[in-house]
Amino acid sequence: MATKLFRSVILGAPASGKGTISSRIVKNFNLEHISSGDKLRQNIKNKTTIGVAVEKYLQSGQLVPDDLMVKFIYEEINEAANKPWLLDGFPRTLAQAESLWSLQKLDVVLNLVVPFEVIIERVKGRWIHLSSGRVYNTNFNAPKIPGKDDITGEDLVQRVDDQPEVVTKRLEEYEKLTKPVIDYYRKIGILQEFCGNTSDEIWPKVHDSLTTFMPPYTAAQKSRI
Repeated sequence: MATKLFRSVILGAPASGKGTISSRIVKNFNLEHISSGDKLRQNIKNKTTIGVAVEKYLQSGQLVPDDLMVKFIYEEINEAANKPWLLDGFPRTLAQAESLWSLQKLDVVLNLVVPFEVIIERVKGRWIHLSSGRVYNTNFNAPKIPGKDDITGEDLVQRVDDQPEVVTKRLEEYEKLTKPVIDYYRKIGILQEFCGNTSDEIWPKVHDSLTTFMPPYTAAQKSRI
């Protein structure tokens, strides 16, 4: 375990590589990854009290109220009280950010800054084999035969969410909703921004920044898990 009970948040637009960077942070620094999306899906699947309440909002196309999200996240944070953690997917609004800060002071907020045109181009080339979940990208991980899965030869599809006009709208909504959150953390003085076009370009900067707070998890430590 890292020597410090480190508290952090990662922000980033849809398809900015936040999942990739988060997984590398968890692997290299042994942080507890608190993904609000994953945790919510788990609660909905298990039909917990919060899961049932959240599902009602999602099914009706409404945003989950801030007070319910704060309550949910604080319960997850309490479960990881004795571990350093990385919070992913929360906060999404200024009210959530203010509530989180009043409940738990953070060491750093990592913000991934990828140009929207890069994200749109990246997502535009993404194709999926539905039955297996295999993902291809015509820009850097193209299938051997265009439009066909490498293993089965079945057709690949592009999700509606990956169509350029849909992605553009999601990015605009993200920017509008998250800008006050970013400004809030910048004013506090704990925001660190990492610019780049790819996760491989951004990751070394994130890694170097985190080593100023805590040492990386060593190979010897990993072998004892």
